[in-house]
Parts: sequence; structure tokens; C-alpha cells
Amino acid sequence: MEWLNYHHLRYFWMVAREGSIAKASKRLRVAQPTISGQLRMLEEALGHKLFERAGRGIALTEVGEMAYRFADEIFPLGQELLDAVQGRPSGRPVQFRVGVADVVPKLIAHRILAPVLSLPEHIVLVVTEDRPDRLFAELAVHGLDLVLTDAPLPPGAKVKAFNHVLGECGVSVFGTSKLANQYREKFPASLDGAPWLLPTHDSSLRRSLDAWLERNDVHPRVVAEFEDSALLKVFGRSGAGLFAASSLLEGDIMRQFEVERVGQLESVREQFYAISVERRIRHPAVATITQAARDSLFCET
Repeated sequence: MEWLNYHHLRYFWMVAREGSIAKASKRLRVAQPTISGQLRMLEEALGHKLFERAGRGIALTEVGEMAYRFADEIFPLGQELLDAVQGRPSGRPVQFRVGVADVVPKLIAHRILAPVLSLPEHIVLVVTEDRPDRLFAELAVHGLDLVLTDAPLPPGAKVKAFNHVLGECGVSVFGTSKLANQYREKFPASLDGAPWLLPTHDSSLRRSLDAWLERNDVHPRVVAEFEDSALLKVFGRSGAGLFAASSLLEGDIMRQFEVERVGQLESVREQFYAISVERRIRHPAVATITQAARDSLFCET
């Protein structure tokens, strides 16, 4: 059976926190060669380098980053154990680390995650926004507890994770009052030749829109494409073109961006997924947001 030497791990953790062996040596009051020796033994036990040269200093390798995240939980937990045994309050909150794919509308992400803040336990929500592939890589090394995205985990993804469908909603077209008045009549045929602001091709919504346009032989005039859905809506507010967004957010979009609903695109649906390494959801925060999304957020869309 393999065993981890936590004495070695603690030296590594301190070097990673302090940023150098010299600083860790002063903090631990241990000679630098002793710390270097402990680090070498830990690297040999793990079979990976934990640090690499970075200029005149050192930096964590990819495996080192993963080891540091685990160590950063292990040793505070050890202190919490001592506090509990001695009857001292620890007050240490639990972190819930969520990756939000950059294609997910921020208003949707907020509504999905908001129930976590109402849990009786003190849970600190830590949210990272990035491309789905980068978030999946973090999920694979347990840097994240959950990933929110608009599409299931792609086939061949190098992470053993599971898709949990949160729900789906319709898609509506919005524009300024001037554009809405111009294109609302005879919708959706009126969209042929209309100025459009579209999400980029890496979003599920864009793929659904392209399929709908092709099926209905509608050819809009593409004005601009955006990775950031919020920036797209800002351009929509300026009158640069029509844009499509979740029908679930109609009220918020019309108020926030001063636009009107032109119409809803029949058969176009936007889906949202929670992706975790758990097949059966046990994490209380994950269970809360998935249940709330299915029961309340998407129940009538």
C-alpha cells in the first residue's frame, strides 16, 4: 500500500506558500538543505517534479499546482481537527468552486448559482469563468467541484465526468424599439436580410441559430460576432443589430439593455448542464443548484 509522508508534504506546502526555499527555511526554522532533501523525497514518492526554474526563482509545475491545492485543504483541516478536539471554534467555511463556461449568459449563471448563498452552512462560492476545455481540465484534477456549460461533455474529453441536465428554455429575438417595429411584422420571415449580432461558432446557441436559419431559408446580414454575450447585448442596445437570447431572461434583458422582444424562434432551445466528477450527486451545493434549476428556474420554459 502506498503512503504519503505528510512531513514532506508540509515542507512542500510551505515552500509553495512562501515562494522560495529560503523564505520557507526562515519560516520553519529549518536549514535550506533539509527542506531541499524533503522536497526531493516527496517528488520521488509522487513520481513527478513539483517545482521548475522560473528566472531566478522557482514555480510550481502542473502536478505541483494540483498537489498544492490538496495540501492547502489538508493542513487547514488538520488545524480544524485540533481546534475541535480542544473545543475551539474553527469558523472555517467550505469552498464551492464552480467553473462557468464563457458562453453561458451571466444572468443565467447567477440564477443557477444563487441558491447556494441561501444554504444554512457557511459556503464560500468561488467562481471562475473560462473556455469549457480549460474548465474541464481543472475539473479533471479536482481544481473545480462543478462546471456550468451550454453543452454536454464532448466525446473523447480527457476527463471522467458526468453530465447533469439542469433544463432548457426557448430563444427570443430582441432589438431596439426602432428595429423591433421594423422587423416584428411578418416575423420570422422578416429576419431575412436583417442586421444581426451573433455569438461565435463555439457556442451551442450559435449552432442552433445556424441550423434554424438554414431550415427556414433565412439569410440575415451578420454585423458582428461576439464571444462575450454581455458585450453582444451592449451592441444590441446601441441599435447595431438584432440579437437572440434566452427567453427565460426576457424581462431582465428588456429592462437592462432597453430593447424590445421582436419574437420567439420556434424549435430553437437553449440547454444548460452541470458537469461534475460525481455520477450520483452527493455534494450538498451541487444537489441544491440542480434541484432548484429543475424545480423552479426551468420548470415552465
